Amino acid sequence: MIVVEDLRKRYGRFDAVQGLSFEVQHGEVFGFLGPNGAGKSTTMRIIAGLIQPTSGTVRVDGHDLARDPIAAKAITSFIPDRPFLYEKLSAFEMLELVGGLHQIPRSVVASRGAALLERFELSAWADSLVESFSHGMKQRLVFATALLPEPRLLIVDEPMVGLDPSGARLVKAVLREQCDAGSSVFLSTHTMDVAQEVCDRIAILSRGKIAALGTMDQLRTEADQPGSSLEQVFLRLTEQARASALAAETRDEAP
Repeated sequence: MIVVEDLRKRYGRFDAVQGLSFEVQHGEVFGFLGPNGAGKSTTMRIIAGLIQPTSGTVRVDGHDLARDPIAAKAITSFIPDRPFLYEKLSAFEMLELVGGLHQIPRSVVASRGAALLERFELSAWADSLVESFSHGMKQRLVFATALLPEPRLLIVDEPMVGLDPSGARLVKAVLREQCDAGSSVFLSTHTMDVAQEVCDRIAILSRGKIAALGTMDQLRTEADQPGSSLEQVFLRLTEQARASALAAETRDEAP
């Protein structure tokens, strides 16, 4: 579904992303984890087609983002960590707006939108203004609008922010449903137990580079921590990556 090759993004003298290469399979929840400033959001925005890389290639379901961005974006939905909603619209009007942008027939928007509002437990508020919603309700509405065009790729940055336990359980179930239906989910989160529960494979970033990539068992093996939680493995691998980077910098600066 996603093929990333030697992806780089530079801001002035700062290299936010340094030569990333990885693949995301069809029907996979792919976790993308790292400390703050590791390059996660930059990479996600590049894959979503919102910013241009300095170099490297990204293909989404075979579509090269540089050569055919519209085709790639047409099958992708992106939920950022701070999503925007038009608060003077009702929940259903938000769905109608998104449906119009994707040129979805109104009859399809009506039926699919009603089903999504029901799935995210928002049917009773279909005609209520978004400004009256709690943060968790807004987050669930964002998911409903993102799923309306039936994306083959769903990119999600911090999906659990503001959700209560019931809402978090619902979102985790929906992510798995998407993959069971053949779509792919590209997920970034600081909530380690969520990543451990729903992700098929996980990439751990450090300073714009991939420190480790694999299943939970593979990451445990690399960290030499059999039976450990993802949080423990994450801390060990990012510590090792940081130490290696500092050692390399020291060698480079030596006379």
